[in-house]
Parts: sequence; C-alpha cells; structure tokens
Amino acid sequence: MQQKNNAAEPAPNAVGAHHILYLVIVGGVFAALTVVFLFFPRTTYSELEKRDLAEFPDMGRITEAPAEVTADISHWFSDSEPFRDEFMTMSMRIRDAFRYTPDGDEEAVSFRPSADMPAAEDEAAGFDGIAGDAAPGEYHNNVNAEENAKVANAGIIIVGSGEKVRALMAYGGTAKGGGAYVSAVNAYAEAFPGVNVYAMPVPTATEFYLPEKAAKCSNPQRPTLVNIHNTLSPSAKFVDVYSALAGHVDEDIYLRTDHHWAPLGGYYAARQLAHVAGVPFRDLSSYETRVVHRFVGSMYGYSKDISVKNAPEDFVYHIPVGVDYTTTYVTYNVNKNYEVTSESKPYTGRYFHQYKDGSGAAYLTFMGGDQHLVKVRTSTPGSRRLLVIKDSYGNTLPGYLFFSFSEIHVVDFRYFTRNMKKYVADNGITDIVIAFNIFNAYGSAAPSKIKRFLTQAGGSFAAPDAPEEKHTTDTTNHEKGSDRHQSAPVEPEPETVDTPEPPVNTASGASAAVAEPDAPEEEQ
Repeated sequence: MQQKNNAAEPAPNAVGAHHILYLVIVGGVFAALTVVFLFFPRTTYSELEKRDLAEFPDMGRITEAPAEVTADISHWFSDSEPFRDEFMTMSMRIRDAFRYTPDGDEEAVSFRPSADMPAAEDEAAGFDGIAGDAAPGEYHNNVNAEENAKVANAGIIIVGSGEKVRALMAYGGTAKGGGAYVSAVNAYAEAFPGVNVYAMPVPTATEFYLPEKAAKCSNPQRPTLVNIHNTLSPSAKFVDVYSALAGHVDEDIYLRTDHHWAPLGGYYAARQLAHVAGVPFRDLSSYETRVVHRFVGSMYGYSKDISVKNAPEDFVYHIPVGVDYTTTYVTYNVNKNYEVTSESKPYTGRYFHQYKDGSGAAYLTFMGGDQHLVKVRTSTPGSRRLLVIKDSYGNTLPGYLFFSFSEIHVVDFRYFTRNMKKYVADNGITDIVIAFNIFNAYGSAAPSKIKRFLTQAGGSFAAPDAPEEKHTTDTTNHEKGSDRHQSAPVEPEPETVDTPEPPVNTASGASAAVAEPDAPEEEQ
C-alpha cells in the first residue's frame, strides 16, 4: 500500500485562507484609496511642482461645450488628487530605492544628444584670440569633470551624489544664436545715443559644472556668447559675465537645487558691470551676510528626483551696510493670459525679504519677485542712474550696486506698460543694462518684448478676467515666467509675489519654475 506524503502539500483550507487574506488586503487598500480620492479635500497647489493645480470647470458651459467640460472635469480629478505631493514623493523614493547604482568607476548612464537638440558647431578654433578683452575666455571644467551623472525627468541632468548633488538644464543653442537679443540691445543703443547701454547675457550652471562624461547631453554656451559679443553695435558695451564667473566656479556661484544662479554669482556679475561702467564698487566686507538654511529650489519638482530633495543647500545673500536707500514699487496686476490689466499707485516697501529656514521661496528675497516696476534711491552721490532690464536672473544684481549708482530702476521684460523712451527721459537714466540668462538671450520672445517697449504708446491695459479675481501664474512657459501672481497690495508693504523666468531647455523642452513664497518675515 502506497503512503501519500501530505507534509509537502499545504492543506486546502490553508491555501484558501491565503487567498482570502490577499483579497482582503488588496480590497482594503483599494477601498481606502477610493475613499481618499472621492471624499478627502482636493489639493489646490503643488509645492513639489510649483504650480496651481486644475480647478473644477464652470458647469454653466455644459450645454455649449459638453465634450470640453467633460474633459476638464477628468483633468481636474486626476490633477488635484488629495495628498498629491505625498504620493509623488513616495513614488520617487520607491524608484530611487530600486535604481541601479554603479560600482567603482562604472559610468551611471550613457549620454546621447536629444533628437531635437541642434548639433554643436565645431568652431572652437575661431574663438581663440578674439580681439577685445570683453570676449568670453576659454573655460575647462576642473570642479566635477569626472563625476558621474544621470538624466532625470524632463531631461534634467543630475550630477554627483549625496549632499553635493547638482541639477542642470541642457542647452541646445549654437554659435549662431542670440540675434534677437543683439538686435534689441543695438536698438536701445541707437534710441539713446547719450546713454551707456550694456549687453549682459548670463550663462547657466550647465556651462561650468557639466561633467565631461555628459558633454554630449548639452551644447556649449560660450559660442553663443561670443556671437553676441562679435555682433553688438560699437555703441553698446559687452559685460563679460562668463569670464567673471569662470574664475570662481569653486565657490557657490550657482544654486545646486534651483535653475537660478546664487546671489554670489550675481555679486561677481555686478562687479564686472561696475568695472565696465567705470563706477565705484564695494566688496563683500561692506555687506551683512544672511542665510536661509535647508533651501531646495525648483529643480526638485522638475527633475522629480528624490536625491535633489535630499541635498538641501544654504541660500546665502548679502545686505549692504553703510548706504541709505528707499525702494518704491509699482505692482502690476495680470489676467489669466498674463497680460497686465492695471497697476498700483507707487508705494514704498522693503527691498530685501527674509524667509524662514527650509523655505523654497528664498530667491524671492530680492524685491519680492518680478511683478513690479522698482525704483531704488540711494545715498550714493553723483548723477549716474541705472536702469536694469532683466529676467529673473537679474534680480540679484541691483542690491550689489547701491554703492555704485544714485538711483537704480528695475524693469522685468514681462511687465512694463509705459513708453521706454519717455521713461528714460523722465527719470534721467544714464546707464541701461539688459541682463538675460542665456536661454532668453538665445531666444526671440524676451528680446522682442523689450524692443517693443521703445515704441509702445504706454498707459493701455488688457481687459481683466470676468468675474474679477486674483490670479496665479505658472511660469513653466518660456515667455511667461514662473510663480504665483497676486493683485497689488492695498497696504503700502508689498506682498511677496513673483514670476521668475525659468530658462527653457531647448534641447528637451524642459523648463523650470520657482517656489511659492512663504509669508516673508520683516528684516531686522
């Protein structure tokens, strides 16, 4: 008689119990998620993505455009799920835990140019020996040339590991770029023959910190800058920010977790401008240093790489000491199409805003953002009055020039409703600098807007939204800028608002935005 070995086979009841337990767990998770997604409050703003999430559509349009309203409802439901940031962070942590980590000297990723990235032009020999000291010089990466890197979400390049992780945006421009920027600068030089006009294109961190192993992932920015230098009108002056920064790459001149440069980078650029302009300039011993600890900027949300969040940095800025200054603002209100609908009356407010440790809004320290026309009157003697026409990279510059000019006026290329010729004449402007990051200097949108300032009539505004409401602006669009917009404050103290211009990744279509501010604390 053959005896069966039942010890190796689970009892039928045990198998059924396991199946039931599995179904109970899966069913419980599904039921819990269903309750969360159906009944918990919807998320309205994503701190991770730095944007306002979709709003429930106007159901009054259901009879006119039922398909469109239905699609908007679907988008609202998927875009504004409860605990959106928490779920996304958990997903990133899981992906990071399962990511393959190379050993030793093995490369982390094999880089190939994006399909839509223009090929870099091999004209390096033509850049040597360019006449004039203002041309950008050669630079070779000696900081992190051998580091490994990986490509994260939206084509953002993550360099290094641990607490020194750096996020970079690829550049797709060539040596033939910058024509629209040059045209705008030349137009200003022609329009204001008695005024000093400066071209100040600013390279991004990618130019200085991209490892050699990832060289094919981004085109060099120096050829574009050299082309700008060589095609400028003799009536305009070139400010060589590239060379000024290249001598300090071992310092914190760029933010690691944000698409902007650090205030220290703005300091060296302002020093170079002062040198070209022939005005006095004070070193950092004339400034008080302030620090926002544990800053994580825009690149975390765009790369969706947890290593960026895990590598917070210090946001260090400097407040001038020994010079008196008064800041006057005019704040612009905009509609949902980012058009200026009205402006506030002039009011005085603080120039430097202070943020708590851990705030992702630290870059708004300067003037509270971009959505203003700003005038700073200093105690510096003399008749030199500077007008800064800028994108958000230019926000760091004015605070380092209070010792150099008696007045500094600040105009953002997205918000100016007056006639520039009249403005320059009325305010006795003696110097104009057009400070754009390389992406805006390469493209045509921003230069075209500031060129239009010369001929626009001024005093006209776009129609506000109906019904009237305060709008927030998502500036992941290259032409529009990034952060929340708020209506002009009623009180004389400005609220913190911003639309910093993120450089668009012309290689992969990526762009970056800037953090929504916490309520600023008063400066001490």
